[in-house]
Amino acid sequence: MSKVIVTTTINAPTEALRKFAAMPDWELVVVGDQKTPTEFHIDGAIYGTPEEQEKYDPELSQALGWNVVERRNYGFLWALDMGAEIVAVVDDDNVPLENWGEQIFVGGEVEVDYYETDLLAFDPVAVTEHRHLWHRGYPPQLLAERDFGEPTRKVVKPDVQADFWNGDPDIDAICRMQFKPDVVFDPGSFPLASNKLGPFNSQNTFVSPDWLGEYFLFPFVGLFVDIWTAYYVQAHGAKLVYGPPTVRQDRNVHDLTKDLAAEFVGYEHTLALLERLYEDPIAIFDFMPERSALSYKACRKHFE
Repeated sequence: MSKVIVTTTINAPTEALRKFAAMPDWELVVVGDQKTPTEFHIDGAIYGTPEEQEKYDPELSQALGWNVVERRNYGFLWALDMGAEIVAVVDDDNVPLENWGEQIFVGGEVEVDYYETDLLAFDPVAVTEHRHLWHRGYPPQLLAERDFGEPTRKVVKPDVQADFWNGDPDIDAICRMQFKPDVVFDPGSFPLASNKLGPFNSQNTFVSPDWLGEYFLFPFVGLFVDIWTAYYVQAHGAKLVYGPPTVRQDRNVHDLTKDLAAEFVGYEHTLALLERLYEDPIAIFDFMPERSALSYKACRKHFE
């Protein structure tokens, strides 16, 4: 089975990337950027230089812009070229734990704790022992209503598996300012799923290659690049399962006030976006600038 890990970085090789590169049976693809050190190299990894990206698809390169996490869309295309049967997408500050990649549910059947709700969205963090926190991208207007009750047991066949993260979890700037958490999630709470759309990120996630045509990281939407993508691919029908923590996030230095500003687009529009997505996934383009749609079309031609 061909298994490919995709990431981007503007840093010198990190502990996380060296560990991913050393994983047996996996190939690591690192998509470079203009800020990435020119001498970047990791034994066992494939490094895609900015020049190689320009040569592969100059139209997509121009549409995405530089020094953005959305450059990892190139990594997804290269993973397809490599014949990947499973694609993992990670961040360079998420250090894999010993159990990373051991339980991959994508493409098979798995029994989960299944939560049903009438709310527009499900927050997986709310059903863990750290329920005072919330997943980045969950609509803040729904926070007070996050009572998802008791789950039933259900067998699902996931197309996407979003594993959790110990350490500094994937929460938004408001939550991080308020709680500044350092957590360990109980793996016994997983796997879990819901009848409603839920947020997931591009930092510790496994995706079926059959869904990479829709799993496109949309540019020009602040820090909701991966979150709106998550909602979009689920609205198209991809089935999501949340898996146990398999990384420790040693988060790169962030300015939380800048994060807050970059997240405002989601605070303002995600709730309305969710209402529309249940009716028509293509409605997502009504919430984005035209250049977001143009970059999506530039990438989609590789799937036509």
